[in-house]
Amino acid sequence: MTRPDEPMIVPDGWGFVETIDRRDFLRLTSTGLMVAFAIKPPEGTFRPVWNFATQQRTPPDFNAFLHIGANGRVTLLVGKIEMGQGIITALPQIAAEELNVPLAQVDCVMGDTDLTPFDNGTFGSLSVRVLGPILRAAAAEARAVLVQLASESLGVPVADLVVSDGVIRAKGDPGKSVTYGALAGGKKIERRFEGKAALEKVAEFTVVGKSAPRRDGVDKVTGRAKYSGDLAPPDAMHARIVRAPAHGATVTAVDTRAAEARPGVRVVRDGDLVAVLHPHRDEADKALKLVKVTSTPSPSTLTNENIFAHLEQVAVERRGIGAAGNVADGEKGASQVVTGRYTKGYVAHAPMETHSAVAAIGSDGRLTVWASTQTPFPLQTQVARAVKFTPDKVRVITPFVGGGFGGKSAGQQAIEAARLTVATGKPVRVTWSREEEFYFDTFDPATVVNIRAGLDAAHRIVSWDYDVIGAGDRGARLFYDVPNHRSMAKGGWMGNPPGMHPFNVGPWRAPGANANVWARESHIDVLAARAGMDPVAFRLLNLKDARMRRVLEACAAKFGWTPRPAPSKRGIGVCCGEDAGTYVASMAEIAVDAATGTIKVLRVVCAQDMGVLVNPEGATQQMEGCIMMGLGYTLTEEIRFRKGEVIDKNFGGYALPKFSWLPKIETLILDSPDIPAQGGGEPAIVNMGAVIANALFDATGARVTELPLTPARVRAAMKRT
Repeated sequence: MTRPDEPMIVPDGWGFVETIDRRDFLRLTSTGLMVAFAIKPPEGTFRPVWNFATQQRTPPDFNAFLHIGANGRVTLLVGKIEMGQGIITALPQIAAEELNVPLAQVDCVMGDTDLTPFDNGTFGSLSVRVLGPILRAAAAEARAVLVQLASESLGVPVADLVVSDGVIRAKGDPGKSVTYGALAGGKKIERRFEGKAALEKVAEFTVVGKSAPRRDGVDKVTGRAKYSGDLAPPDAMHARIVRAPAHGATVTAVDTRAAEARPGVRVVRDGDLVAVLHPHRDEADKALKLVKVTSTPSPSTLTNENIFAHLEQVAVERRGIGAAGNVADGEKGASQVVTGRYTKGYVAHAPMETHSAVAAIGSDGRLTVWASTQTPFPLQTQVARAVKFTPDKVRVITPFVGGGFGGKSAGQQAIEAARLTVATGKPVRVTWSREEEFYFDTFDPATVVNIRAGLDAAHRIVSWDYDVIGAGDRGARLFYDVPNHRSMAKGGWMGNPPGMHPFNVGPWRAPGANANVWARESHIDVLAARAGMDPVAFRLLNLKDARMRRVLEACAAKFGWTPRPAPSKRGIGVCCGEDAGTYVASMAEIAVDAATGTIKVLRVVCAQDMGVLVNPEGATQQMEGCIMMGLGYTLTEEIRFRKGEVIDKNFGGYALPKFSWLPKIETLILDSPDIPAQGGGEPAIVNMGAVIANALFDATGARVTELPLTPARVRAAMKRT
């Protein structure tokens, strides 16, 4: 572990390539090749991201993202973090492509508020589709400036120069050449590029679009990878925090005398924060058990049984998602109107790495926090406010993150570590227990979706009235061709009225889209059954969107779909979705144990149109991960709670997908070179609820309208059939 005044390690993903003092790094980046760009990127490639809390935004000067050293190595500087999604490989691919350098020549510094440009955080499958174009433009501009400098150095016109492997050569005279490193020469270059730097043509890509090994793979497999919880210095204190027994409970007294009597234990009281600290974690655990807490009970009467009625009662403010025509007029032309109510409980993020952070104050008086977080820069602001430091006195560094899924957008553990460090003057590590991880999780919110749709005699959807409570609007956009439709949202994981949820909620991988896609595509299947049509044929009949038709037809071809109305007793299902700019179609085959109600997923085929593909193997891994993770919220994952208490405290009661559940997974990524790269970390997960629910209906004729599809709910639905 490093301190703020000690050398820092700059990772390249394979290991650690270079030790650079922070001051030396700043010196190098002020005297090396840091190219300033005067022009705007091509239309649509640059979208500044604002931090409304501090009025910061992503720097419009692209040199902030790129450093070319005198040794010719390229250092990419990004505020994003790596939590298993693979951008530590994909982003360097983008830079290497435009710079015409080998991928192995590009290092990457990530998630360090001292060294990287401001970034709001790593979420929403935004890294490649939003930051990617910025990096691409920066690299293209840098290449253009370097070629100009080479032209002057070699006495060769720009048009007669070519670039490959970081070397600029004269056409027809390879002896006339100069490297990027030689051009940098340890000098500060402030030349601005006049005009528009040409981007590499997609058809000529040699790095982007080719599978590259994960740069973090070897370290993670061998255990060399370091996470925040691994970075405790020898003199660190391990802190355990005194907690209220339930959400809404109020602590009225804390007796720490027995804990303080143990050797080496230190108790800190800082307002609402009470903690026991010890040089050894196990001793801190023992001390915490000796603390006596007196509290008033939570006033909450909510449970996972009555939550849906509560949501419908308190969520009153509606906001429009999309509309066209007039729903009432559409229903007049309908031969039948079909209604449905779909519900989904709270889901935990349950990452393998619990929230962890280490805080330390350096000899320069600056506070450094090593945090497991998806949002280093917003966390820097939050920590500074909590300890009454100015933001420039706080540095946040994010090592590898062991799973986030949206749940590590919050950084309570880092704020706790910072407060305790300031209070004690010692480095402090806060690593949440699994129980704390469940208790303080910002859960995927419980959701209610009500749908009313009209079908005409020709089996076309003529009206669609959609009302979602809790999930928000992501994934609710209607891409089917319906002339009269209206979609409304109440609440969501942001902007909820007070008291809507009994605990904190937040983004969960493709936030809201899992619930919305499940409800919409389940109801589309209901309409197909009412029409007596094959589910795929029914969708195609009501689809004009060319991209969605393309992925659906490609998925059906790969799956070997044979048209037949459901329920066909085959146990196959289909679902269409859209997320993060990516179109996705999924098909699944399942088996159902009629006696127990247990669902076994046998095969999943998933097709995606995600635009330009950066790393095919990485994208495939994300699709496979989405499919496997999606089995959790579909089949078992649901938080149980009562009177403010989270009943599920560990994996004994909260079941995650197991290796034994793994179905045969087949993926297909369509070639779409004319569409900019879109998101890949979330789209494939949004279809999992509906594709399995629809396969269940096809197998049994039973329609389960509440997620997860537990054996008890499946048995009950089969009895009603």
